[in-house]
Amino acid sequence: MIQKTEVKIGELDCILVKNEACETPTAAVILCHGFGAPGTDLVSLAEKMIKMGQAQQNAVYIFPAAPIELDPLFDSRAWWMIDIEKIQSLMMNGETREMQGESPDLLPQRRIDLTYVIDHCRHEFSLPPAKIIVGGFSQGSMLATDVALHYPEPLGGLIVWSGALIDSERWTAEAARQTPLNIAQSHGIIDPILPIDGARALKEMLESTEHQVEYIEFHGPHSIPMNAIKLAGKMIGKVVEG
Repeated sequence: MIQKTEVKIGELDCILVKNEACETPTAAVILCHGFGAPGTDLVSLAEKMIKMGQAQQNAVYIFPAAPIELDPLFDSRAWWMIDIEKIQSLMMNGETREMQGESPDLLPQRRIDLTYVIDHCRHEFSLPPAKIIVGGFSQGSMLATDVALHYPEPLGGLIVWSGALIDSERWTAEAARQTPLNIAQSHGIIDPILPIDGARALKEMLESTEHQVEYIEFHGPHSIPMNAIKLAGKMIGKVVEG
């Protein structure tokens, strides 16, 4: 049986999911949804992970909801605002959105918010940083990457589904400082929202600073296919058993 609990952790409303038989989680997986999605968007992935094996059943899965409410009717949310009209115009003209120099104004505050969730999990479940995995989809994966690179101690892993390199100068400096992380990254080669070049640039930056990246490209759009879920599940298993 799967157990779901709604909790407030710091400034963020979260959903905690775990196997009912797991009384004392031995790892925590924190996954952040993308721009415009509801806070529940990735929650169904926990059940898929839990079905992968005993190791994945011993983790607790936390899904924070972004604090910016775009549309209350559909629970559409964001971690920070983006210029939708500009992106649509670029897509219509066949141009690529340049993101490497972007440093969203709200990113430092969101980093504080998500770091608080990590610290809460460490305290609540008596977990060391090496047993904490952060990740997400699209904008949520960018936030997770930023937090993992800035965190004062190395985390157990980072999951990047359809992410991209932003704030390049700062991220590169933090990546060089941070102890090498285990990273599961995936991206669609026909992604019209975040073109594949941004993912490849992120992978190259992380590998150039000695991080261990397991990377897959798939023939698909802005999405999380099953092979990307399995790649993340494999990492979770290693962190739990490690």
